[in-house]
Parts: sequence; structure tokens; C-alpha cells
Amino acid sequence: MSKKQTAFSTWRLLGTWMVALNFSNVSLAQTASATYPNKAIRLVVPFTPGGSADILGRTIAQELSQAWGQPVVVENVAGAGGSIGADKVAKAPADGYTLLMGHIGTLAVNPSLYPKLPYKPVKDFAPVAWVARVPNVLVVNAQLPVKSLQELVAMAKSKPGQLSYGSGGNGSAANLATEYLKMQSNISLLHIPYRGTAPAVNDLMGGQIQVLLTGAPAVMGHVKNGTLRALAVSSPKRLAALPDLPTIAESGYKNFEADQWYGVVAPAGTPRDIVMKLNQQINLALNGAELKKRLNTEGAVAMPETPEVFGNLVVQEIERWRPVITSGRVKVD
Repeated sequence: MSKKQTAFSTWRLLGTWMVALNFSNVSLAQTASATYPNKAIRLVVPFTPGGSADILGRTIAQELSQAWGQPVVVENVAGAGGSIGADKVAKAPADGYTLLMGHIGTLAVNPSLYPKLPYKPVKDFAPVAWVARVPNVLVVNAQLPVKSLQELVAMAKSKPGQLSYGSGGNGSAANLATEYLKMQSNISLLHIPYRGTAPAVNDLMGGQIQVLLTGAPAVMGHVKNGTLRALAVSSPKRLAALPDLPTIAESGYKNFEADQWYGVVAPAGTPRDIVMKLNQQINLALNGAELKKRLNTEGAVAMPETPEVFGNLVVQEIERWRPVITSGRVKVD
């Protein structure tokens, strides 16, 4: 695809996204928001418990519940790279009582990964709030005799295909980030896909796999207690929680960046004022010193922005990862 075609495709998606936002501004919105929320809200996390999406989803659920005095129930609906849970929300009533903790995989990667994806991220969702940017941290089993990315690359080249890395599943954000690193470093690692991040972390600690490049919140505690060793971080800048940990770019792979990101979306057609009420309350929490500190401790960066900014991010990321998936021939089962 040429640059001109890519630009046209991006702007076409942006146009569709903005139309969805405009449509969410109608349909008895003022009446709906006057009493919103007056019952429990369901926040679907499309992955198993214990991963970054689950950690952030439960954090946002707790903040909303405390602010509004209504329960915000987290429901884990895993499967197909988050597609099952996302599709469930896409087909839910557009009343603000069913939300999705979306992320780079469900909203930006899956459209290029699944030929028959049952939902369209731009058309079927209204963006609500960009919650956090989450750098991936490259970690290894503490018994593996490497203390830097350079040493890991050297070991992998001396034992091609003998070291294995885990991910939350074929086509997951961790899978793509690691494949990107493999391409940049010209190494061979055996991919072991799991049904979620938590079991991959458990097997890494147990020595069944040797490498994992995944969202910081899922591994931060294990890095700090010494059960896992961190080698590098995927973000352009170092993590505040691990200031001595170099970036992958600093470790010899210039301009490398492969962060994850997370945000809340609602079914398309959700009244605009309900979207804004959610956005403002989530942003209020994200701007709070306590939550910012908690996220920094977990290795996440709060991203309080408008629904439009978050929507634009989704569109741009769809276009960014499409050629990576195509050229890397990334497939799902």
C-alpha cells in the first residue's frame, strides 16, 4: 500500500469514527444521562484475570463505583484475542451500562489479524476514554544467565530456536511485540501461546519458557521481588518505576517502540452526554495523584484525553500494525 493510499485509508476511518461520535449525540441523550447511572454497570475485560487489561479494568471499575455509588462489575470474557468479549459489548444495548476495556489488540490489531472479525472497531464502538499507555517489559526467568538484551540476543543466536517466549495467545500484543523484536534483532525464538498473560507469567517463573515481552503491570511485582529479571522496556523513555532499566532503543535497536495501550469504549450509539460523563469521571480519576502514583508503580502511564483523541489513536494504530501483521505473516489458530 502506497503512502497516499495509507493516508486516504486513515482519513476514511477517521471520518467513520467521527460519524459514530456524532450519532452518539442523539436519541434522548439528555433524559438518559440525567439519572445515569442508576444501576450496576458491566465492564467487560476480554481476557483472563491477572493481565494488564484486567488490572486496569478493575482499577477503573473501582474508581467509578466509588464516585457514583453504583457497582461496576468486571466480567472477564476471554477468547480469540479478545474478540469474543469485544463482540459481546458491540452487540449490547447502547445505554452506557455495558462497557469494554479495549486495548491495542482488540481495537487495532484484530481487524488485520482476523479475516472474519465479528465487529468493526471504528463502526461498532464509541470511544469513551484513553486510560493508559503501558510499555512492554522484556523479562526472563531469573535463572537464565543473561543480564541484558545484548546477552539474550547472543544466547538466542548461539541456540537458534531453543529459547522459547510466551504470550497471551497467537496474535496478541505480546506476540506481535516479540515478533517485531525478533525481526529487529534477527534472532529465532520459539513461540508458546497461552490463554492469557497470567499463565504465561506463571510458566516463565517456573522455567517452562525463558522469555516474555508483555505489559509492565503483569510482571512488575515479580521484577521487584526478584523472581523475574527485566532486561529492557519497549517505550521511547525509561519507566519511572524502573529508572535503571534501559529501553530497547538504548540497547542497540534505534527507534524501537512497541507499547500497549488501553481504553474504555461503549457500543456505538451510546448517548453523547453519557459518553462525556464517563470520560470526565475517568479522567478525573486518572488526574488524581493517588491513581497516577499507583499506575506509575505498576509501570503504566495515565492518559486522560478526550474521546476524539482516543478515537484517532485507534484509527492510526489500525493502519500502523496492518503492514507488520502482513509482512510478518502473523496468523491465529
